[in-house]
Amino acid sequence: MRALVIVDVQNDFCPGGALGTERGNIVAEQIALLQHDPDNRYDAIIATQDWHIDPGKHFSDNPDYIDSWPVHCVVGTGGAGFHPAIDEDKLDQIFRKGEYTAAYSGFEGHAATDDSITMAQWLHGRGIADLDVTGIATDYCVRATVLDALKEGFSVRVLTDLCSPVHPDTEAQALSDMKNAGAEIV
Repeated sequence: MRALVIVDVQNDFCPGGALGTERGNIVAEQIALLQHDPDNRYDAIIATQDWHIDPGKHFSDNPDYIDSWPVHCVVGTGGAGFHPAIDEDKLDQIFRKGEYTAAYSGFEGHAATDDSITMAQWLHGRGIADLDVTGIATDYCVRATVLDALKEGFSVRVLTDLCSPVHPDTEAQALSDMKNAGAEIV
């Protein structure tokens, strides 16, 4: 069984947002097409969501854009919401992460409907073995989610046309890291 994983396609990571990526809007619109494809063969479609309350040193007035960042995806703000193209009614579950930590990987999060359920538990509990991963940002949260998925025993494909990096120069290294760890890069 295969699931589509949509990583952090949120307003703050799209153009005009606090940490807008260049391809964020395009990626959101392409993922939405996949969500509505009548030939969609996914057994589940899930999304991760950066969901910050007070993530400590993750937020900085003088960010280094490696470990610290401008304020983004704060609970209760429009920036934390999904891009308008993403159809929340087509999501089987949302996994929120980073309330009080940086939390780059979706596997650090918990189900929006039950905070005692992790992403790994939810997927394994439904017999999902294969993941197609999309989203923002290729070089941070997509990378971390893919690496953790592989550690959890999932087979992973990264759909690169449906991902957007923070920095194009670090995207190549992230893709290499994911491939070397066992992900299929398509």
